[in-house]
Amino acid sequence: SMPRGTHVISPLGYGAEFDALKMTNRSELDWYDSIRAGGAEITLLPCNHWTMRNPLVGPNRSLWGSYIIRTAGGLTIYVSGDTAYFDGFSQIGHDYDIDLAVFNLGAYEPRWFMAPSHTNPAETVRAFRELNAGKLMVVHWGTFRLGDEPVHFPPLDIQAEMQKAGFEDRLIHL
Repeated sequence: SMPRGTHVISPLGYGAEFDALKMTNRSELDWYDSIRAGGAEITLLPCNHWTMRNPLVGPNRSLWGSYIIRTAGGLTIYVSGDTAYFDGFSQIGHDYDIDLAVFNLGAYEPRWFMAPSHTNPAETVRAFRELNAGKLMVVHWGTFRLGDEPVHFPPLDIQAEMQKAGFEDRLIHL
């Protein structure tokens, strides 16, 4: 468990959850808000998803998002969070010089159900191209089977898509 004094950075709307954990050192960000922490600058950006913290009160009572982290060392990291493909990737790529894009890649099949929530490997490569990022790393796979694809498929599928696009040397393997 996290020490109560840990500085938590989150989108808007998660105060009750952190109050319940007695974690008071926190910053809630709206889209495009930034905070400096530990020599880094962290900015919350949009993504294409939704939230459902409590099924009794309904969806979208809190905000979702992606993050840009400008590290103290000068590198810029984009963290997608859960996201479907959307036209915001090209705008983010225009606004930021991204060294590393970290994408959640998993639970992407079947497309009829998962497309509004999660990019598949081809869409991830398209988003990577639009972000104009230097390197790509995929996370959020290999633990729980939430989609129809087997849990070990995402790294294989993204490698095939990156190879097809001529970007295989820009993929970081975990």
